[in-house]
Amino acid sequence: MSSLHALRGMTLHFNDDPGTSDEPLEGSVEFHQDGLVLIQEGRILESGPAQVLLEHLPEGTPIEHWPDQLIMPGFIDPHLHYSQLDIMASYGRQLLDWLNTYTFPEECRFVDRAYADEIAQAFMEQLLANGVTTALAFCTSHPNSVDALFSAAFERNMRMLGGKVMMDRNAPAALCDTPESGIRDSRRLIEQWHDRGRLEYAITPRFAPTSTPQQLAATGELLSDYPGMVMQTHLSENRQEVEWVKSLFPEARDYLDVYSRYQLVRPRAIFAHGIYIDDDVRQRLADDGGAIAFCPSSNLFLGSGLFDWHRAREQEVRVGIASDIGAGTSFSPFQTLQDAYKVGQLSGQPLTPWQAFYAHTLGNARVLDIDQHIGRLTPGMEADITIINPRATPMLARKDRYDPTLMEKLFNLMILGDERCISATYVMGKKLYDAASC
Repeated sequence: MSSLHALRGMTLHFNDDPGTSDEPLEGSVEFHQDGLVLIQEGRILESGPAQVLLEHLPEGTPIEHWPDQLIMPGFIDPHLHYSQLDIMASYGRQLLDWLNTYTFPEECRFVDRAYADEIAQAFMEQLLANGVTTALAFCTSHPNSVDALFSAAFERNMRMLGGKVMMDRNAPAALCDTPESGIRDSRRLIEQWHDRGRLEYAITPRFAPTSTPQQLAATGELLSDYPGMVMQTHLSENRQEVEWVKSLFPEARDYLDVYSRYQLVRPRAIFAHGIYIDDDVRQRLADDGGAIAFCPSSNLFLGSGLFDWHRAREQEVRVGIASDIGAGTSFSPFQTLQDAYKVGQLSGQPLTPWQAFYAHTLGNARVLDIDQHIGRLTPGMEADITIINPRATPMLARKDRYDPTLMEKLFNLMILGDERCISATYVMGKKLYDAASC
């Protein structure tokens, strides 16, 4: 029996960066008011105007019709901590206080594989309910936590990236590894999980303050043994953190230089935050191929600061947009985009809905260098798709009565939307979340 099936509705995806103007760059946006996406064997066979594609569709092909709803590529989240699910919305003053009061005690619980499995399953369900089909996740320092995350993703056939946190100082003893054990555990996990199904391992030193020079050096050597692998860490999130790094690494010219000294700044290196950096740091990031994950919700929640997205763009630094669960306060990409818009407004950098929705789909795929697999509704791409209802809430329905333009419809979603707007989520063409059945 053929696996061919189709989704019909308003199709939207991005072919390229639409720019920062109110009008998107020509050819960057592809939208069909009545569109059709053909899916076979988990991949997109074709997409375009329904009236054109229906003429050649084999008789009897199943079609799921989503009238007046958007069919888009699944959202991609390039920075979050799955282990912090249960400490979301915990009161704390700023970053370092929050880590010591909530994060580290919670992460100690992941020594228990059963607990890690419970959180990983709940985490995956939250992602899918919010239209997120791919994420780059921090686990904890326990190998159990990686096994739990990847087991949950593998059973759903999700494209997921993640890795064991490496840290050997300035954290509770129960969470600390050593340079030797951190590398040994990481190698085992790489061999077990990397490239299994749609999974990718990410080498994960937590951040400079919790790794000795010996551990950072060993991490650089590990990356050299696995060229092309993702590396994720944190950079210049908080002023107190930046000063702490200066005291721990007095020989380094700045925070980024700590990582550069150990060959950690390279293509597919993802640095969360990057708030307190200057033009020189941005230029070195761009030259070496590193990327920044902009985390507006957590930056606001912890009072960390305002990220200068436009300056990063001007210096050709690749920037993704991320939830940063659990200091981030919502899994919903709409909420993340709302916070990004507010950060932009405070900085005199308005975020258009074109740039916002590009960033959370194709843009984030490019940041992670997985845009050959996901991020667009084009032939050959993996059929990770979300269905978005622009009338899902009473307020959105009121706004939609006035026949908004596409730009206005997207802006309504990014300011007023939440998880109620996700009608369904598909992974490799299979519906894994259906709001109607919840």
